[in-house]
Amino acid sequence: MSQTYNHFNVTFPAPYVAHVEINRPEKLNAFYQDMWLEYAQVFNTLSHSPDVRCIILSGAGPTFTVGLDMKKGSLTFPGSDGARKAWEIKRRLTEFQDCISASEKCEKPVICVLHGFCLGLAIDMACTTDIRISSADAKLSVKEVDIGLAADIGTLSRLPKIVGSLSWVKDVTLSARIFSAEEALRVGFVSAVESDKDAAVKKALEMASLIAAKSPVAVQSTKAIVNWSVDRTVADGLAYTKAWNSAALQTGDIGEAVGATLGKRKARFEKL
Repeated sequence: MSQTYNHFNVTFPAPYVAHVEINRPEKLNAFYQDMWLEYAQVFNTLSHSPDVRCIILSGAGPTFTVGLDMKKGSLTFPGSDGARKAWEIKRRLTEFQDCISASEKCEKPVICVLHGFCLGLAIDMACTTDIRISSADAKLSVKEVDIGLAADIGTLSRLPKIVGSLSWVKDVTLSARIFSAEEALRVGFVSAVESDKDAAVKKALEMASLIAAKSPVAVQSTKAIVNWSVDRTVADGLAYTKAWNSAALQTGDIGEAVGATLGKRKARFEKL
């Protein structure tokens, strides 16, 4: 599959693996409205592609993204009536939130490679992905309080569920301080730190290739069940898994996976 985007490079470095690069390096990959609309388009397209089983997300150049392009976009809203302004702001935020959530709703696992500056929206985006790894030089920050607002695209809702310390979450979100890749690893925000961006992308490609070699029915089912279960009780999660697998267990992928293991050969799964 091949499609050209204005602000993203999409390549296919390994079988069933897509690599999405934020491609505005001359502006440190800063986002404005056209970019987040296109971000959703990219992930919605890859989500439904039978030729993709895992996705890597990184930034072109040394920086992942510095967040919003404050010069390109405007935080002002027309009109003088407070209620009407509120409705307009709500609509715009809903659009923005929905676009960035596309990587979370994507049927395929998404591996985020954090590198260089990862500020503001970078953390929102990373929180929507399934696996996060970082280069050693990454400088991360939940930056929004420094521009006079609370982070509103998902970090404040997702980050407390990703890491185990609410104290640490409030530390970084209230202060907007820079934290390192090693600190992110210590609290569980990322699962690996590599020496530099190239090494981190290589690690992501190894992980993505391993995932893409598995049954797509099993992998996509696993992502769907884990994401659904996060906000629910164990009993609810078990009930959902039972309902889901009443269909998924009918797949021929189980026989192929078992046969490949016993036959000491590489499994081959149909596209999904």
